[in-house]
Parts: sequence; C-alpha cells; structure tokens
Amino acid sequence: MRRLMYEMRRALQSPPRHPRLAVVVGRLLGAAFLVCFGTGLYSHFLQNPIPGMVFPTSPVVLYSWTQGIHVAAGIACFPLLLGKLYVVYPRLFVFPPVRGPIDLVERASIAVFVAASIVQIVTGLLNTYEWYPWPFPFRQVHYALAYVIVGSLVIHIGFKLPLIAEYWTKHRTADEEGQPLPVMETEGEDAGALRDTVAPGDAPRGLTGRVLRWIDATPDAEPRVSRRAFFATTVGVAAGVVALTAGQSFRVLAPLNAFAPRTMGIGPNRGLPVNRTAAAARITEDLVGDGWRLAVRGRDGVDRLFSYDQLLAMPQHGVDLPIACVEGWSQMATWRGVRLKELLAAVGRRPGEGARITSMEVRGSSRRSEMSAQFIDDDRTLVALRLNGDVLDMDHGYPARIIAPARPGALQTKWLGTIEVTRS
Repeated sequence: MRRLMYEMRRALQSPPRHPRLAVVVGRLLGAAFLVCFGTGLYSHFLQNPIPGMVFPTSPVVLYSWTQGIHVAAGIACFPLLLGKLYVVYPRLFVFPPVRGPIDLVERASIAVFVAASIVQIVTGLLNTYEWYPWPFPFRQVHYALAYVIVGSLVIHIGFKLPLIAEYWTKHRTADEEGQPLPVMETEGEDAGALRDTVAPGDAPRGLTGRVLRWIDATPDAEPRVSRRAFFATTVGVAAGVVALTAGQSFRVLAPLNAFAPRTMGIGPNRGLPVNRTAAAARITEDLVGDGWRLAVRGRDGVDRLFSYDQLLAMPQHGVDLPIACVEGWSQMATWRGVRLKELLAAVGRRPGEGARITSMEVRGSSRRSEMSAQFIDDDRTLVALRLNGDVLDMDHGYPARIIAPARPGALQTKWLGTIEVTRS
C-alpha cells in the first residue's frame, strides 16, 4: 500500500505542486477569507447590533464599499481555493493517512476548512441571486460558518507554521540549480519507500532522519505548466471573475459587468435596481391609496398620523445616498423627503432614543428594522417621498420609505406603516 500511494503521488507530480506555491496561493486565499470575515461581521452587526454598538454614518458609501468588497472577495475565493487544492492534492495519498493524534487534528482541520469553505462560497454566491435551494436559514448558517472557517484556518496555519515560514519569501530553490523539486512533503515513515525508489545520489541535499515530503520531480514528459504560469493563471482568473461581477457595486467596473445579478441603470425611478418588488411583498394599490397614513408613535402616549399630503407639506430636504444591498450591489440616487428626526420630534422623541420602523408588508426579513440614535440624528436620514426627481415607484416603497447613510438596503424599510420611538 505504501508503494502504491507513493506511485500515486509520483503520477500526480508537476512543477506547480510545490510548497512555495502552496504558501503563495494559500496566503492570498487566507487574505480573501479574512477580508470576507471582517466585512461580513460589519454587515452582520449593522443588522443585529449588540447593545452599545455605535456605527459611523459617514462616508455615505461606507456600506456600499464594505459589502461590495465582501462579495468580490468571496467570488475571488473560488479560483484561489481550487488552485490551492490542486497544489496540495497529492497529500491525499500519504501513507499511512494518519500517524497519530496530532496528525489527526491537522487533517481534520483541513477537512473542516475545505468543506465549510465550499459550502460558504457556493451558498454566498447563490444568495447574490436570491436563490435558496436548501432547507436551512441562509443568514444564520452563513454567519456560523464564518467562525468555523476562520477557526479551522487558524488551526491549519498553526500546524503548518514552520513550512509557511520556510517558504514565505522567495529564495534559491532546487529548480533554479537544475535539480529535482521538493514537490510535496511526507513524514518519516515514507523513508523506506523513498529509499526503495530513489537512488541515493538523486535525493535532495540534507535528506536525513525526518525525510522531506519529497517525490522525485523528474517528469516522464516535458512539464506543460510552470509554477509561475500556474500562479499567473490562478490570479488572473480570480481578477477576471471579480472584474466581471463587481460592476454591480463599483461604477468604474460597470462596463465589464457580465455575470452579476444586478446592473446599474436598470430599474424604476430612472434606472435604480430593485430587490424586492411590491408584488413580492403583496403591497397593493388599495394599501397605499388615499387612505394611507403613516403612524408615528412616541413613548409617552403621543401618537400622530400623517397623510401623504401632510408629509409633503413639511419641510423637504434632498440628499444623495446609495442603496447598498447585502447581496453586494449598490447604486447612488437622489432622494427627497422629510428628515426623520423632525418627524419624531413631533411625538416628543428625546436625545439618544432610537426607533423601530415597520413596513406594511405582511412577512419578510426586511419588514421591520431598528434604527439607533446616530442614524436618526443625521440630517441625511429621511422619510423619502421622491426618488431621482419623481414620485417613488411602488417597487421602491411608495408612498414613503426610509433612506439613511451607510446602512444596508435591508434596513432601508419600504412601504412605511409605523415608526415607533424606542430606547436606544
């Protein structure tokens, strides 16, 4: 069996399957996952804040950028993960597969990392298309898997730290001397197989007790792909898939947007995209007709009802703010309406108090949102009545919706029904 596994690794050898390339691709993949983790936490806590958390309201494009980067980094993980798996694939044929408890933990951490990563990036990609062909709640699982991935990644890095340190920087390697490459490493019990197969004079210099996980890299045929070519291809594909999808978030890449689910400039109110339509939310014209009233409730029993005409009669303010959705797309727009803090002042809101905002839609994760004081007190937070110079389209939340700086689109509640003052 040992000899069979050795021959399998020998058959799989190629110049890209080298510890140096595993480290180089691995650090790009690790960086992509850490970017996803950090930006994902920011989005999560914006939507599910811990008491006492305070978030900036400037710059207004902050969430557009963080979530756009989150999705772009997640998409880049596809070619980077596949590239890393290709490089280390011969390690599956090490014999024996597990040599002790420590080796078991190491290989288990790799298995968990790979499995969780594949589930995470595939479901994350499908979420950008709002397609959920699974029975579990996406947001909760996506959040939990983020910790599983980062935790298993930390364990893996801990085990591989000596190898990572050795190959972190470019240095003179055997291939530069015209000698066989130390393509993959294996533990000491493969020494016998190596001695049976590799002539002593062909072994890498320094081969002693703890044998390098080394397979004779002299190919039976001319190698087709060099390490540099493989790395350039992997990075090029990662950059390409990002460029062809990130145009939904970054205007500079909009002309290249070929595969993203949203396109800038396509949608109602002069080309602003929509996630959830009025039909999907079961909002009918009867609900938003002449009988519509916005209920604004204070905490001391002071309640007000505002008709659409009454809201129009109040001082109107204009702001340029983006819609930025958790699915990764965003677009700047011009909004006009009543400042939320002025509306809440009419029911006696005190400084530092927040608000609970409820839509008229019957169900949906965006039906209700909480807004903390720093967003309410920002002059750019509006109960918007007009968009890009026109009356709000039904799909954009007519007759009134919330718009605030640096907030996820899921919290920019549409089809307003009630606004209630709460403790911050």
